[in-house]
Amino acid sequence: MATVLTRTPSGGNYKTATFSAWVKKSENDREQTLLSFRNNSDDYQCVCKFRSGNFLRWEDYATGTTFRLESNAKFRDVNGWYHVVANVDTTQATDTNRAKLWVNGEELSLGTATYPSQNTNLQINGNIGGTNSQQLGAYSTGALLYLNGIMSHVHWIDGTAYDATAFGETDANGVWKIKTSPSVTYGTNGFFILKDGNSVTDQSGEGNNFTVGSGTLTKTESSPSNVFCTVNSLQAWYPTS
Repeated sequence: MATVLTRTPSGGNYKTATFSAWVKKSENDREQTLLSFRNNSDDYQCVCKFRSGNFLRWEDYATGTTFRLESNAKFRDVNGWYHVVANVDTTQATDTNRAKLWVNGEELSLGTATYPSQNTNLQINGNIGGTNSQQLGAYSTGALLYLNGIMSHVHWIDGTAYDATAFGETDANGVWKIKTSPSVTYGTNGFFILKDGNSVTDQSGEGNNFTVGSGTLTKTESSPSNVFCTVNSLQAWYPTS
């Protein structure tokens, strides 16, 4: 059973937010959810996920698309960590500043770009019709579109749109590295969990703890700040002749 982390947000900012997570995939060519806000009927949702074609998508839906960004690049590496950052700020005057995506510190070129109207309220932080639900690693408590992989250093920022440099930096060798204790303001529903371990206790100081909705949360020794060698799941490790 896939592991799904859940909490119920309340109040907060419905226009501006940031999601940051380090992700290591174990499978390709299938939709896999990193973060979701949704109601039971799917009429209202906000999702950050890998698409079946291995593109990264960040979108909001309220009985119709509010915004949708999808990368040109495909993300198929199952050995390394991806640092995913997605933000939104519908108060911005310029539409292209209202939603953005980064991976490993680079703002992504987009194959699809539909931006939200100015000052639109989004389906985040509890502004959802029906039953409110915020989840990590899946699209529903039934583990629909679950992530087959690992997540670490997961941040949600309520009320501020940060770029990738708030959570990572380039070292002297030009490698994108994690900031293990970023200086950010989390806001009412903000949180920081899975800090080099399997704790769902919020490290942000806001007290927004998660629970394990399904599956088992397993600690791995490999993390963005302590990378271990792992077997490549795409490599055939059986005799070929």
